Amino acid sequence: MSSQTEPQNIKNEKKAMRYSIIPGLGQLYNGQLFKGIVFLAIFVAFIVEMIVFGFDAFNGLITLGSTPVEDHSLFIMIEGTLQLIITVIFLAFYALNIYDAKRVASIWNRGQKVNVTIKDVMWNVYNAGFPYLLIVPAYLMMAFTIIFPVLVTLFMAFTNYDFYHIPPANLIDWIGLKNFVNIFFLSTYRDAFTSVFSWTIIWTFSATTLQIVIGIFTAVIANQSFIKGKRFFGVIFLLPWAVPAFITILSFSNIFNDSIGAINTQVIPLINELPFVEIGRIAWKTNAFWSKAAIIMIQGWLGFPYIYVMTTSILQSIPEDLYEAAKIDGASAFQRFREITMPMVFLVAAPTFITQYTQNFNNFSMIYLFNNGGPGSVGGGAGATDILISWIYKLTTGTSPQYSMAAAITLIISALVIVVSLTVFKRTNAFNMEDA
Repeated sequence: MSSQTEPQNIKNEKKAMRYSIIPGLGQLYNGQLFKGIVFLAIFVAFIVEMIVFGFDAFNGLITLGSTPVEDHSLFIMIEGTLQLIITVIFLAFYALNIYDAKRVASIWNRGQKVNVTIKDVMWNVYNAGFPYLLIVPAYLMMAFTIIFPVLVTLFMAFTNYDFYHIPPANLIDWIGLKNFVNIFFLSTYRDAFTSVFSWTIIWTFSATTLQIVIGIFTAVIANQSFIKGKRFFGVIFLLPWAVPAFITILSFSNIFNDSIGAINTQVIPLINELPFVEIGRIAWKTNAFWSKAAIIMIQGWLGFPYIYVMTTSILQSIPEDLYEAAKIDGASAFQRFREITMPMVFLVAAPTFITQYTQNFNNFSMIYLFNNGGPGSVGGGAGATDILISWIYKLTTGTSPQYSMAAAITLIISALVIVVSLTVFKRTNAFNMEDA
């Protein structure tokens, strides 16, 4: 007659997993007293937290409050979002607890050593789990410093948080996809979004491409062997990068002033002294086309030094033998540039070039400091040179703030940047560090 009790070193994996429905019991079943107590303590702490704070936080996240003045809808949303993150972290721990119970039971059954005592557990954590001791705190910090504000913004986009619903005097309500529908179908926001979005794309492509072209061009020219005084040119080319950008932008804003700016009062009259040249004053700050042209040129001037420095370092790493062999084969200067220089530059710098595009897509300071997004208006509180990020700023700081609409546009921006960046990174193999 067989005994009904299990041998000391044989553990039922399914039973260990069933016990782990209450975290810690599976570990106790496996003979890991210290680990079982720790897991059980975490479970008890989470249950107490849910009773004291959690259930009310989830209920508040659903209702966003019921009594004006007494309930602050925004704080309630933040508390609910925080509780949601805590719950997800606990669920990850809960799944790990079940997996750990099954894994340890399997180790028992294979006759391998199981860490039972406190000393053995701590040594195993230090020896085998040291990388996780460093990674887990970083992930937890990331959850509360990155994911938390992103979730709050995400939730805000589905509410009516605007000038007429500012807590605690008024409650915020869930309105579903209405903000996104208004962006694409309500005439005021649709026209503004179409205008701002199209200009954002033009601005991003034009300004970034200009600074990349200038940066590569100056680096290639300065890297030629017949150029004298390379250090002097290097210092000159770095000056736009050395001066704080906001100072430079404000200076250019004055330089391009329609009435007293240096461009209209000094540069254009000087050009007009040339034969067969006659240029009138240009409305840099009051005409939308010329304002757009000005900020594109200014950004090209501001952004090229970084590209110049990076390209210079790449050019210096290209073996001179490649160019000598190309010359022997009869390749022209342009052919050498096209077949040797450009492929080598883009092979190394493609990820950086992509980040330059994404950075200018959200280049708030250039747009806001030069002309405050003006001139004129395209509706929805946006000016003629506003890009999406500066429009969001105006939506949240104007006399009639539209916080939920700004949050919806922020999500659209984020989705566009993420999708485009990942697509380009994948097509260019920017993150592929393996040898072909």
